[in-house]
Amino acid sequence: MSTEMLGMILAGGQGTRLGKLTKNTAKPSVPFGGRYRIIDFTLSNLSNSGVNTVGVITQYQPLELNRHVQNGASWGLNERGAGVTILQPYASSEGEKFFEGTAHAIYQNMAYIDSYNPQYVLILSGDHIYKMDYERMLAFHKAKKATLTVAVMPVSLEEATRFGIMNTDDTDRIIAFEEKPEKPKSDLASMGIYIFDWAPLKKYLTDSYSTDGKMEDFGKDVIPAYLAHNEPTFAYAFHGYWKDVGTIQSLWEANMEFLSPNNPLNITNRNWRIYSQTEALPPMFFTKSAKVQRSMVTDGSYVAGTVEHSILSQNVKVGEGSTITDSMIMPNAVIGRNVTIDHAIVGEDAVVGDNGEVIGKPDDIAVIGYGEVVGRKEKA
Repeated sequence: MSTEMLGMILAGGQGTRLGKLTKNTAKPSVPFGGRYRIIDFTLSNLSNSGVNTVGVITQYQPLELNRHVQNGASWGLNERGAGVTILQPYASSEGEKFFEGTAHAIYQNMAYIDSYNPQYVLILSGDHIYKMDYERMLAFHKAKKATLTVAVMPVSLEEATRFGIMNTDDTDRIIAFEEKPEKPKSDLASMGIYIFDWAPLKKYLTDSYSTDGKMEDFGKDVIPAYLAHNEPTFAYAFHGYWKDVGTIQSLWEANMEFLSPNNPLNITNRNWRIYSQTEALPPMFFTKSAKVQRSMVTDGSYVAGTVEHSILSQNVKVGEGSTITDSMIMPNAVIGRNVTIDHAIVGEDAVVGDNGEVIGKPDDIAVIGYGEVVGRKEKA
């Protein structure tokens, strides 16, 4: 079997910066935007880009992620190619540990990659919100005769200190790489999206793990090695909406941006749809006392209170007299009566009892964790 470009999604991160929201689930399976999970955006990009053979590398709390992704049928990936394969971590008989970094995860799954004999391997993260045509990036990679292409996007110089920064010449060739520089020389931040020619990457990884085993991470180890060996390494500039939702603040911000009438993701664009696993849910239900403005309320939800500029996911229950403002409520959460929720994220299966308060600030979002119970459990 052979495929031109194989997609590999790194979806094993614990997501410690999301705290209580990832206590029992992997970061890519965290709900987003009412109807989606974070990984839906990467899988949809692959489907829309015509990349139909995909490996999803898992590690931390993968059960819910596995159930959600399955064989990729919800994204049509199983209809046009080999579909999606969930790749579990393992410890080998030689004593190899679970994945020590992004490059090590690819190394441990070389047999899977080789089974498709790809010319190119597309490395992606499962925890970014964006729309991107990977076919265009591949065309750029071919035109430059690159062995590695790194997707980058311009950021402010103040933000650049938080990213891996690529310094390029006037042909877009990367001439230097700086990891979180104090004084960045460029504003081109790595998006953690890479296209590699598979043969040379395989050789670099194999040589490393047969000797020192130090090539664990793409940013810290592989890119510097490519530059040191004068490999043709180029930066592909991306100018659309992209958000790393690996923190509470960025996850909340992205959800609030999702509600904007000028949503930069243009989620209703039928030419680049975002797919997800669909559930058969009853219609949403509002009582006469319900007041919902500038919000998204998903099927299966029951609302008897006031919801202002917020997202309610599937099967959320909101009791009488409760007020939800500037917040994101994840699936199956139960909000009791006379509850006040403001600038907050309430996790999946969480319960906020009657008369409770969950109040944050625009720069300090309050969080109720996955399955957390605050106050008494009352029926809404």
